[in-house]
Amino acid sequence: MALLVKLNHFGVSSSSTAALTPKSSVTVSSHCLSSQIPHSKLPPINLQLSRHRSHFATKKRSCDIGIRCSLDSGAQTLATVKDKSVSVILLSGGQGKRMGASMPKQYLPLLGQPIALYSFFTFADMNEVKEIVVVCDPSYKDIFEDSKEKIHVNLKFALPGKERQDSVYNGLQETDEHSELVCIHDSARPLVTSGDVEKVLKDGWLNGAAVLGVPVKATIKEANTKSFVVRTLDRKTLWEMQTPQVIKPELLKKGFALVNSEGLEVTDDVSIVEHLKHPVYITEGSYTNIKVTTPDDLLLAERILNTGA
Repeated sequence: MALLVKLNHFGVSSSSTAALTPKSSVTVSSHCLSSQIPHSKLPPINLQLSRHRSHFATKKRSCDIGIRCSLDSGAQTLATVKDKSVSVILLSGGQGKRMGASMPKQYLPLLGQPIALYSFFTFADMNEVKEIVVVCDPSYKDIFEDSKEKIHVNLKFALPGKERQDSVYNGLQETDEHSELVCIHDSARPLVTSGDVEKVLKDGWLNGAAVLGVPVKATIKEANTKSFVVRTLDRKTLWEMQTPQVIKPELLKKGFALVNSEGLEVTDDVSIVEHLKHPVYITEGSYTNIKVTTPDDLLLAERILNTGA
């Protein structure tokens, strides 16, 4: 099931159900939204209005005017994610029952290579990444260990938990204490690109928490318990969440302390931060970053890889 969020007029996720003003359709680059850089230290910002272009191939979005920010070299330095500063938590412990296969979906072959290794190698090739913590059943560790000679980052393992948040928590315990960002990714999303990862890492560094997402294409309706439509939601404010989800480690640890103490259940990682009332920035990703959950998804992933989309 896709996770949808509403986007407020600052370009961060909002749980508010209040009516949105026309400003809601204005998107602002993450470089203008840093909660980490004191306003007095921000260099001059040049704003340039531009026509917002849709990523939809079949229909233009109606949200129109976007604000594009350009920063001078001082701000770009502040926005740079340092080499070997990121710990990746690669979630590979799911059972994948909907796939109906004899093994978890993330280990099924995709054009001859286990699905989980696609994103594993993508992260391993990035200069920003210092380590990958694979959260998996011990019986599947050899899939990653056999690739150890091909990578130049530290490889660690953690046991999966009962729920997703438990697996993330276990992985967090194994991360380097000096890491500046934690990047959490579902290994069942093999087609994430290094370019999208770089974008969300930078936004996570600037804002404390960021997540890849794409604007919703379909019409979304809210229904009551009897399956009657209550209302039609404004899809210009709705985004489908993906991974990676990037969070500063101190913020994630603080969020886990709250979630665990109050017994809260969350469906994705940035929701942990949302409980702290900390803004989460949405980095626009790619529709090809699909989650392989069903046999049809596997066929689509093969098609994408074959066409180089």
